[in-house]
Amino acid sequence: MEETSTRTEIRKYALQNAVRYDKPPKEDAVLKKILAEHPELRQSAKHVSILVKEEIKSIGGMSKEDQIKELNRIAPDLVAELKVKEERKAGLPELPLAKGEKVVMRFAPNPNGAATLGSARGIIVNSEYARMYGGKFILRFDDTDPVLKRPMLEAYDWYLEDCTWLDAEPDEVVVASERMDLYYEYAEALIKRGAAYVCFCPADVFKTYKEQKIPCPHRTVGDVENIESWKKMLKGVYEEKEAVLRIKTDMASEDPALRDWVAFRILKREHPRVGKKYVAWPTLDFESAIEDHLLGITHIIRGKDLLKSEKRQRFLYDHLGWKYPITMLWGKIKMQEFGKFSTSELRKRIERGEYEGWDDPRLPTLKALRRRGFLPEAIRKFFISIGVTQTDIAVSMKNLYAENRKAVDALASRYFFVRNPKELKLKDGQSFVAKALKHPSRKESRVIRTSNTVYISGDDFAKLNAGQRIRLKFLCDVDIESIEPLVAKIVETPAKDVPIIQWAPSEGIKVVVKKPEGIDKGIGEPLIASELGNVVQFERYGFVRIDSVVEKEVVAYFTQ
Repeated sequence: MEETSTRTEIRKYALQNAVRYDKPPKEDAVLKKILAEHPELRQSAKHVSILVKEEIKSIGGMSKEDQIKELNRIAPDLVAELKVKEERKAGLPELPLAKGEKVVMRFAPNPNGAATLGSARGIIVNSEYARMYGGKFILRFDDTDPVLKRPMLEAYDWYLEDCTWLDAEPDEVVVASERMDLYYEYAEALIKRGAAYVCFCPADVFKTYKEQKIPCPHRTVGDVENIESWKKMLKGVYEEKEAVLRIKTDMASEDPALRDWVAFRILKREHPRVGKKYVAWPTLDFESAIEDHLLGITHIIRGKDLLKSEKRQRFLYDHLGWKYPITMLWGKIKMQEFGKFSTSELRKRIERGEYEGWDDPRLPTLKALRRRGFLPEAIRKFFISIGVTQTDIAVSMKNLYAENRKAVDALASRYFFVRNPKELKLKDGQSFVAKALKHPSRKESRVIRTSNTVYISGDDFAKLNAGQRIRLKFLCDVDIESIEPLVAKIVETPAKDVPIIQWAPSEGIKVVVKKPEGIDKGIGEPLIASELGNVVQFERYGFVRIDSVVEKEVVAYFTQ
């Protein structure tokens, strides 16, 4: 990207940030946004950072009115996005809130892969609530399982990029694996209070005790001995499954899942982020419960399938004398086109080579949707409109397509693309020029030049008959004289009610479109190559995002 274009991009994001929050934009926020939208600039991040500082300084003395005017001039779509801010809140119910209470929301993923559409729901709704109430949004990585849900180093940055892309940049980022000493302190405090103990029972033996509603022999061991055993756990004296730390609950509870649950277990595996520094790892129920209190989380939105986690955590809060956050439950959301999916399963299939990567157009990941050209405001509106309900929801991608179409239709330039092209010879003349609008609502035109050879799609070719008259859109009417070879004669006087088909010029470029269901190959207008990174509409085909341009070949990702 040329420096002038880079400055323009930086300026529009800086203005958007300033107008939205009515204060000078943060350099870090604008830099993250520009690098997320234009990853090719990362190699010159230092220089981009300098440009960001300069552009922020240049808009610092502008009034809000002037900022809006400037933003409307260079990026009217972003102004439109700001205007629907209030509309976005319509799908979210009000939070139960004490007078004067500051809302603190969190989204807490395990970074064992790229964020999916399910992740987007959590990111968007939690960040929107924080925005509605002028509160705080925290992104917390619950990454304390180095075995079953082993984190990916790249995924931490991916989540940050996705949050920025979705206009949900967190106010604070917390990484659980880097706060292990905190969890150890609270574990020791619980032991000293007689609320936790080190259990050496094999899993099947403890299961028997649990089923019979009786305590295991280690439950009554004194605090001093328990502390000694705990310290041995931390030092790696015991092997995996040899000892666990349990939270005392009610062994007579009607629900077996609530009886003396595991807070720490021994996992002698290297963690991608902190290496081999720790061997005693907290379970999600323990780590999450401690963090929600330390971070001052006021409201938790969680799946109704995690209700037992809350019940287990409440025992912990009672032991420590803490007040549990207000919780809201929501049902599962299922995208009909993808069926049931999990990040762990997607990771396995990617590693087996079944998919090209986390941005494969067949996947329900945000990386894939971004590469396909979905606009973040469409995804935000889609999930906010669903709201928060305990009912399980099954929706179709068609719902998201409809929202996205509203956003991209006003922006996408139009071009001709013909798949499975067939050569058509025009008998009269040597060269032709067609002129068409790039977009129905804009005055900007595109010029298409061709020799007496054009290409039509294989689908249109299959419908042709000798003697038939057709119109090559924006070019001329022709009579088909023969099918094999395909030859036509130009008609001087256009007729009414003639089938209109699109075409590609003799000097067109090769185009490969990657779709969720396969790949289409064809020929398109040369100007398509000027749309790198943009979403365009291939007429009578669909919206695509131009992903790469190499010499005379374009690779596009199908949007919808």
